[in-house]
Amino acid sequence: MAVTLTESAAKHVSNFIAKRGKGIGIRLGVKTSGCSGMAYKLEFADVAEPEDVVFDTHGLKVLVDPRSLPYIDGTELDYAKEGLNEGFKFNNPNIKDQCGCGESFTV
Repeated sequence: MAVTLTESAAKHVSNFIAKRGKGIGIRLGVKTSGCSGMAYKLEFADVAEPEDVVFDTHGLKVLVDPRSLPYIDGTELDYAKEGLNEGFKFNNPNIKDQCGCGESFTV
């Protein structure tokens, strides 16, 4: 499987990287946190680390550390505007349950 970006997410990331003036894509991972056990980590990436699993999508790289990959493999990252709110949405097929606020999940 893979970790991918929608066209909307790729456009948002590309625009942000252009404003920053550097970067190759985003780094996506998980950490132990929240009431359901795990939460996403998302940051812009300037370089790939040797241990990273790299997925190319819409001309950008999505870098995932090997420890996080089993929890997010198959995830599609979207960027959506809903009313006054906007942000990334994680469409993760591995989720069994998530907290009411949507900040943490269980696989």
